[in-house]
Amino acid sequence: MTELLLVMTSLPDRDAAKALAKRLIDSHLAACVQIQTGVQTIYRWEGRICEEQEAVLVAKTTAEQWPTISSFIKQNHPYDVPEIIAQPITHSHTDYARWVIAETTIASN
Repeated sequence: MTELLLVMTSLPDRDAAKALAKRLIDSHLAACVQIQTGVQTIYRWEGRICEEQEAVLVAKTTAEQWPTISSFIKQNHPYDVPEIIAQPITHSHTDYARWVIAETTIASN
């Protein structure tokens, strides 16, 4: 069966995350997107330690979509160097996996 992925990125706020999520769904690059707001992020940028409240977006997709979805996120992201990472889904219910695959292969047709 096709490998599923969780693709994650962080955005400055709920509105930015929601806008990107809708574009990912509309483009069939993700079957489902979850948004978690109020995430405290601490990082070093250009020599300074920064603290921000962000929204985390988690998209469910397939490994085949990785090149396209990562490029799409980069092109549509407000940050200069956005976090775009993925983790394989090692276990999932068969019906759910089939649904994710069906939703994300529409873009390839």
